[in-house]
This record gives sequence, C-alpha cells and structure tokens, in this order.
Amino acid sequence: MINNMNSTITLNNGIEMPRLGLGVFRVEDSSELINAVKVAIKNGYRSIDGAAIYGNEEAMGEGIREGIKEAGISREDLFITSKVWNADLGYESTIAAYEASLNRLGVDYLDLYLIHWPVEGKYKEAWKALEYLYKEGRVRAIGVSNFQVHHLQDLLGDAEVKPVINQIELHPYLSQKNVREFCEENHIQVEAWSPLMAGNGLLENEILKEIAKKYNKTVAQIVLRWDLQGQVVTIPKSTNERRLIENIDIFDFNLNKVDIDKIDSLNQDLRVGPDPDNFDF
Repeated sequence: MINNMNSTITLNNGIEMPRLGLGVFRVEDSSELINAVKVAIKNGYRSIDGAAIYGNEEAMGEGIREGIKEAGISREDLFITSKVWNADLGYESTIAAYEASLNRLGVDYLDLYLIHWPVEGKYKEAWKALEYLYKEGRVRAIGVSNFQVHHLQDLLGDAEVKPVINQIELHPYLSQKNVREFCEENHIQVEAWSPLMAGNGLLENEILKEIAKKYNKTVAQIVLRWDLQGQVVTIPKSTNERRLIENIDIFDFNLNKVDIDKIDSLNQDLRVGPDPDNFDF
C-alpha cells in the first residue's frame, strides 16, 4: 500500500521521485505562489513542478528557499522540475534555457528537466542537449512532456539516454491507455498534469461523488488516489492551504478494484489542454 507522503517511485536511471507533488501552472501572483510553495513544503510536499513558460520561476525559487528554511530541510530533500519551452528547442538554445531556469530558480541543479512539447523537427536536437546536461551531471534526470506514442518511438530511435518521465494530461476523462501501456513497456514513468481536469466539471461527476462518499473522501482525493494506485506520479495544483493539505490526505485508504474499474470506465478521450498532435505554439 502506498501509505505516506514519503512514498517514492524509482525512475529508470535509479533516481527516486516523490509520487505526489505540487504543480505551479498559471499561478501568476508572485506572493501567492511563494506562499503556496512554502505552505506545501511545510506540509510535507517534496516535489515542485514548474516550467519556463509559466513565467513564475523566480517566485517558485523564492518559495523553495523560504520553505526549506522554515521546514529545516535541505535542497537535496526536494525534487525540482522545470521544462524547456518550444521557442528554445535547439542544441545551444536548450542548454542556455536550462541555465536561465537555474538562475531564475536560484538553484545549482534540477532533479528533472523536460522537453515541454514535441515540436516537430526540433525535439530531437533539444534531446541531445538534455543528454549532454545529464551526462555532465548538471541535471539528475531528463524526460519529456506531452509526447504521444509515435513521438516517443521517434525519439527512442536515436536517443542515447532514455527519458525517465513522460508528463501528460491525464485524468478520468482522459486515461491515455495507449501512451501509458507504451511507457510501461519501455520503463518510462507516466506523470499526470491537470489530474483534476483544472476544475472543468470532473469534480461534479456523480459516479466519482458516489465513490467519494463510500470512502468518506472528496472527489479530488479519490482521483489522486486513483493516480497513485495506477502507478502514475501526480502533481495537482493549488494555492489554497486547505486544499494543499486535502490533496495529500490520500494515504489512509485503498480503492478497491470495482471502484478503480468504475473510474477507468469514465474515459472520454476528452482534453482540457492542447492536442500534442495538433498545436501551433
């Protein structure tokens, strides 16, 4: 049973990563983000996921520094992720983007660096840059985000280092069965962004509400537990302390197979984010 906040998953390069973390997408208010990161660390979060394009790495870094200090832990106790944006996909430009993210965050290294989107004709060159950073010991692990099966197949054809992670939109209305199966076969860990579907109606689903009532939990807690039991790393976003605490209060129960099957059956292949096969940014 995955029964505490310290539960980790071992990535294909031997690095351990927390199964549950905090996402900071679209938190534009600096003081709000600093406080959210600080509060998250205080309450036991050890994984913080950001990206250059979010425009908030400085505030994320400030929150990390303050959180570390107040919690009496060290930088090494945290697992920090960022991502290279599409405009910077290229060998030299990806390396420069990595350095810029480190500067904004105020850290010496990242635990995980991802290619944010599979821009056709660009992601392979960027991957070579990530491999260089990894081989040089500048980053502990490298991976991708929003890659479909064909993108992964293409990348793996030339890659010297296998991605440790594929971070994808994943929630009960978009279960990503094919991508998950491919990643499992190739020892690439799946990580869910927007696990609660960014509030787009998922939390009002009657089947999920019924399951939540049965376990005396909220719908959000049921969905996040479904992630964990499905061996998916999950990074729900919140800046509200009550929700931050609620999102990690999922280690004292197990969903049974009947309920997992019910949640699995909700899939509609419905995205709230862009389609990785059809985006223009």
